[in-house]
Amino acid sequence: MRPVVGITTYVTDARFGVWDVESALVPAAYVRAVERAGGRPLLVPPSAEGVEETLDALHGLIFSGGSDLDPEAYGQGPHAETRHVAPERDRAELALLQAALERDLPVLAVCRGSQVLNVALGGDLVQHLPDVVGDEKHRHTPGAFADHDVDLVEGTLLSGLLGERAAVKSHHHQGFGRLGHGLREAARAEDGALEAVEDPGRPFALGVLWHPEEDEDLRLFEALVQAARDYRRS
Repeated sequence: MRPVVGITTYVTDARFGVWDVESALVPAAYVRAVERAGGRPLLVPPSAEGVEETLDALHGLIFSGGSDLDPEAYGQGPHAETRHVAPERDRAELALLQAALERDLPVLAVCRGSQVLNVALGGDLVQHLPDVVGDEKHRHTPGAFADHDVDLVEGTLLSGLLGERAAVKSHHHQGFGRLGHGLREAARAEDGALEAVEDPGRPFALGVLWHPEEDEDLRLFEALVQAARDYRRS
């Protein structure tokens, strides 16, 4: 049997045929990546209830991308560029992530998800990265991914998977601020922006600000699925 890998979903308005309704959904690229890597994807809509029941059904978990986190979650006021926050989703995913980490459930956190990982462990965010790096190269065009390279930190889980350097696709304007408890740096972009974090004290807890689901390279998903197999056996 394939390991079951949960994928957190958005809750947003969507159009299906004649219907225009609030929906729980996620880009299909996540689903396809898990399937191609050998896992069985299961969508996990945001809910603060039934966290332990949800985790009982899973062997691994992907925290997907999405809108900005509410800065109240990490003790800041809103920046002028912080928009489209979803506090209910934030609360649900923070609770789910904290519970998953307590179980050592394998976690791959993507873009917004990596920010949830950092905040869940007590870190905070840079609310508008262009204030720090001076440009919009990580999200140069709304709705289009920015292609750039990242340098992996030697000795990390991530470098063991991807090597010294990797080409990635990004679409974010926020970044990591103070790192959460137990996290370490795992990759930086050419402009110095921190692009990935990981927790070396757990079997598989990895957060990347880029979007690996949009790439043909399945190594991160294959590693997650293998970690999920190991978790199931244990």
